[in-house]
Amino acid sequence: MSVHLQAKAPAGATPITPIDTTGFAELAASLPAPTRHWLQTLGFRGAPDTHALVPDARGRLGQVFAGVARADHPFALAALPLALPEGEYRLASDGLAVTPEAAALSWELGAYEFDLYRPRRRPPARLSLPDSPAAQRGLAQATAIAATRDLVNTPAEHMGPQELSDAARLIARQHGARFRETVGDALLAKNFPAIHAVGRASSRPPRLVELTWGKPRDPLLCLVGKGVCFDSGGLDIKPPEGMRQMKKDMGGAAHALGLAALVMALKLPVRLQVLLPLVENAISGNAYRPGDVFKTRKGLHIEIGNTDAEGRVILCDALAYAAEGHPELIIDLATLTGAARVALGPQLPALFCRSMDTARELVDLGLALDDPLWHLPLWAPYKSGIESSIGDIVNTGRSPMAGAINAALFLEHFVPPQQDWLHIDLFAWNDTARPGRPVGGEGQTLRTLLQYLAQRFR
Repeated sequence: MSVHLQAKAPAGATPITPIDTTGFAELAASLPAPTRHWLQTLGFRGAPDTHALVPDARGRLGQVFAGVARADHPFALAALPLALPEGEYRLASDGLAVTPEAAALSWELGAYEFDLYRPRRRPPARLSLPDSPAAQRGLAQATAIAATRDLVNTPAEHMGPQELSDAARLIARQHGARFRETVGDALLAKNFPAIHAVGRASSRPPRLVELTWGKPRDPLLCLVGKGVCFDSGGLDIKPPEGMRQMKKDMGGAAHALGLAALVMALKLPVRLQVLLPLVENAISGNAYRPGDVFKTRKGLHIEIGNTDAEGRVILCDALAYAAEGHPELIIDLATLTGAARVALGPQLPALFCRSMDTARELVDLGLALDDPLWHLPLWAPYKSGIESSIGDIVNTGRSPMAGAINAALFLEHFVPPQQDWLHIDLFAWNDTARPGRPVGGEGQTLRTLLQYLAQRFR
């Protein structure tokens, strides 16, 4: 941890004065003339993600001024941990009062680097904050987001179905949750044929992981995460450029685990069930084929139009199983379609929801928290595009248009009409670097969903 929660900052910790552009002019007028002139020389005016180092009378670092967007911005201080000189820092009492949650969250995320295979370039600067529930909440969120990033960033060689199952088992152990899994041909015996069909061609057997936690009297919340640990496309094989980042196709499962860890760490009053269908979409003599028809757990027969639309196939069995428990809410998270990225780009996960009021609430909440998602419709007239001539439905639409909607409509067949359900089609990846958000795996919508669940189940 680069954030230390303690009663008192270490002696000699360098003060950081956060300031926004609006407050900078007023603050500058009250500063000693040498400091004011030094900041003018550097051109510092409090713009977000900028900072200025101010020397003391001996020529050593005496103070830092840091530009922030606003006091509660989740990345307020994220530009600092890897830019400031190594050492101990604290927040000064002057300037903008960054909230404890935002300070802990943004500093910890700003210190994040994926260092499994090469050492860090340098240790991050350390921030001392007074211990408080708000600061602890910020650290908990940063920890969950960092863990989600680590899972997504780890190459498929070291993050197959077994390894992702092990990660889920570790999280269950940390929080006192119950863990079980169904592996390989046992999926057929337990009536999860669609998961088995997608994963059977790999030398690494498919599995369904289940975590349960909470008190029996609390409302049931079910999180379902797509766990395709590598997606070759199957027999409809992807081109090289399409396959390059497919280690991240288990991003939905990573997000489900990250959100579950937050729910358990913050002890939300829910009975939690986490379902992770984990497979590798590989090619061998027993790979599932275009044109095959499989009977799913729900009893619907799905025709395979394309083996590269495998995520919805494994999710359909997990969603049907989730619905059998009649939960208060099902949330599924998946790196499901390229069409969602074409429509919304990498920074906006697509939200599908049966309730317009709930969708608006989530979109507004995401904008307020700077953790956005955007509503797309479950447009019923498009259901004709996934009708099959020899089965109940086909896993691909008749045309490339509305691909994200077609995938959501496919999943909707496996969720009863009366069941409250959110489907989130996300990217789980930063393709460009921003402060606190390096290129690579990303935890999207986790803070928004946590806040929504806290409000709904409080």
